Amino acid sequence: MIERKGKRIKSKTVIIKRRGHSEKYEERKVYASCYYACKNAHLHDKECERIASRVAKRITKFVRERSKKQRVTSTDIFDKISKELRKEEEDAGFLYATHRDIS
Repeated sequence: MIERKGKRIKSKTVIIKRRGHSEKYEERKVYASCYYACKNAHLHDKECERIASRVAKRITKFVRERSKKQRVTSTDIFDKISKELRKEEEDAGFLYATHRDIS
């Protein structure tokens, strides 16, 4: 579910994960991953919240628009988050983009 101004909206958008299974899109997961990338870049909590919120909203818009035309994969979302985070904060974007490499 997505919350907008106190209202909950069910997400009907399905994404295809790397191993081939599908899962409902959840904006809160995008928010959380952006927030923690910002925390790892040593930003203050308020700045992490601001950036994570802005990026999550843009990603949700991207997913909704793209899902009308074609399948959306978790890799599509990962790439878009990396790009959007780098626009907001270069270090957080770098940390997000490279976290798969060190896992």
